[in-house]
Parts: sequence; C-alpha cells; structure tokens
Amino acid sequence: MNGVRKGYVRPLDLRHGAVDMTHGSGGRAMAQLIEELFAKHLGNDFLGQRNDGAVMPIPPGRLVMSTDGHVVSPLFFPGGDIGCLSINGTINDVAVLGATPLYLAAGFILEEGLPLADLVRIVESMARAASEAGVPVVTGDTKVVQKGAGDGVYITTTGVGVVADGEDFSGDRARAGDQIIVSGSIGEHGMAIMAQREGLGFAASIVSDTAALHGLIAAMRASGAAIRTLRDPTRGGVATTLNEIARQSGVGMMLQESALPVQAEVAAACEFLGLDPLYVANEGKLLAIVAPEDTDRLLAAMRAHPLGQRAALIGRVHADAQHFVQMTTAFGGRRIVDWLTGEQLPRIC
Repeated sequence: MNGVRKGYVRPLDLRHGAVDMTHGSGGRAMAQLIEELFAKHLGNDFLGQRNDGAVMPIPPGRLVMSTDGHVVSPLFFPGGDIGCLSINGTINDVAVLGATPLYLAAGFILEEGLPLADLVRIVESMARAASEAGVPVVTGDTKVVQKGAGDGVYITTTGVGVVADGEDFSGDRARAGDQIIVSGSIGEHGMAIMAQREGLGFAASIVSDTAALHGLIAAMRASGAAIRTLRDPTRGGVATTLNEIARQSGVGMMLQESALPVQAEVAAACEFLGLDPLYVANEGKLLAIVAPEDTDRLLAAMRAHPLGQRAALIGRVHADAQHFVQMTTAFGGRRIVDWLTGEQLPRIC
C-alpha cells in the first residue's frame, strides 16, 4: 500500500471496463460514474447544481413538456445512435408544438455488462447533439439492471420549452383546402435501422435522418405563413401521422404518390422487403399543414434551410366525414392510406 495516495480512487476504465451493479447502487461507484462520465460530457451550470433536480428560469409564454423512451436496436447505426436520437427526438416533439426547446432531462437504464466504451460513445453523442441544438441536459438519473434484464441501455428524455401566446400548431387545426408539406425524403431512419439490424448490404448505404428540427421550425414560423399543424412522422411514418391529424381535425386528405420524396435506395430497399415508405419511421423530417395561400411562402422558407431543401407539397386536405387519408397513385387510381396495423419495424427509436 506504500505510495498510494490517501483517499485515492481508481479512475473508471472507460476503454475496457463494463457497467456493473454497483454503478446503480447509489454509492461511491455510482457517484464516480456520474462524475467521470455524465457530468464530464453533459456538464453545465444547471447540472452542476448537483441536486436531485434543477432550478431553471422560464421565459414568458406557455410551458410545453414532452417525454419519450428510446429502446432502439442496434444502439449504433448509420447516421446516428441511441444517444443523439434521444436528444433530437425529444427536441422535435417540443418544437412541433410551436415551442422553443429550453431544457432536457435524461434517464438511463443500463444493463450490467454494458461496455463502458459504448456508454462513453453514447454520452458523447448526446453531448454533441445537445450542444449543437443549444438545449442542455439539466438533470438526469441512472439505474442498473442485472445482465439479461435489459438490452444494453434504454434512455428516457424529457424536454421543456415555451410557446408564445397566440401560437398553436396542434393536430386539430387542419381545414378543408389546406395543403400538406413534408420537409424532405421519407423512410431513411427506419430503413437504416433495418439494414443494420439484419445485416442487409445494399449497393448504396442508407443513413438515418436523425436531426433536431427546431431551427427549421423557427425559420418556418418567421416566414409569416399560416401554419395550421406541425408533426414529426416517427413511428408509423407519414401515413399514420396524417391519419392522426385527419381524425383530430375531422377532415380527409388526398396525397399524390408522384409527389412523395423517397430516396432511390430507400425505395429499392422497401420494395425488396415488401414495405411501404409511407409507414417507415423518420427522425429528422416534419409534416406541415398550411393555409393554401401561404404554401409557396412556406415552401420557400423551408427550402432555404439545410433541413428543408427537399421540402415538397404532397397533398391537400378536404372535407370527409369518414376522415380517410387517400392517395392518387402513379397510375391514376386511388387507394386508402390506412393506419399502420401491427408492428412493421419494432424498436426503431
């Protein structure tokens, strides 16, 4: 023991070590994990308060809060990982309600045996995403479950923001005559996960579109266009999201198949697997319902932003007591675009 400093604690072996049950015990090991990993990468003045919660100022406006659990498998995929996905997804859920995202909370369920090197990658990814978005993680929690009781790591994130008085983009505001816009090509996230999970090798790799959309939404709001509704079409894809809006608003919708932006590799992969891109998840796209007279103005504002360069007008809203979403096909026929039935692609977010 000679030569060992009094009170010395061996640093975490972040290269070769693994999560064990002591990291969730509430004792020294857990404090060390928080200090050497989470606080190191996610640290800010609010997190630095070192309390069981954070005290933050709230600007004027109405409070918006959203929470989301992330169980994606695999943890790492082309274009992202569970870390940045958990940040971006929750920011988007807050932003599509017209709010400016302000703060995030993160809860981790770690499985015993998870390599610490993987956890480092995930937390670093979260830190980058939060920093780029300008939305800090201000509080969090960590639990550890026995090996076999989890699947590496699950993350729950909660976002808080404020929306100005008078702004309302909820799903019940679509009206007959409104136009339907999507911010870019669809289906990339779900197909990137599927290809990685199943080891499918396509000629051109498919990369997840995960991104924080609040900057794009701010540009859309600044355009002055009369935006009725905003949504991010994640699980269930564009089809399910539009069905949700149609039911909330009591309207019908007609899509144009020829107008749907779908990358060639995504279309080919969907055809190979028997999937419809309309039902495949997105993590960096949004749907906007806009008053018809402001469609061109909104499209111009979206296309001027990096995340909206491929924005497209894909359909219109019409009166329909049955609240059906339909599509005019490339062959000139019509078909019902129904709700997603069952689980097409499990654990994609």
